[in-house]
Amino acid sequence: MALFVISWLDREGGLATRLATREAHLAYVAAHPGVVKLGGPFLNGDDMAGSMIIVEAADLAAAQAFHDADPYKAAGLFETSTVRPWRITIGGLA
Repeated sequence: MALFVISWLDREGGLATRLATREAHLAYVAAHPGVVKLGGPFLNGDDMAGSMIIVEAADLAAAQAFHDADPYKAAGLFETSTVRPWRITIGGLA
């Protein structure tokens, strides 16, 4: 298994979409135990404005498939999104 960073920036005015879809997104993550190692929103002041998660997957295609099935993506929340291989160099995940 390998690690991947999924990084999303919300589209302009996307906060209402994010809030309306948040429970579905969190339920999706919970339905895939062990996949998400770390995650959370980017902030613009106090508002959520994007997300970054570190996932463990067999390969890039599996990480991309996880990203593609996320309810946030289905809702059209993101202006941009990337899925990239990643390796821990400093620190670690508990």
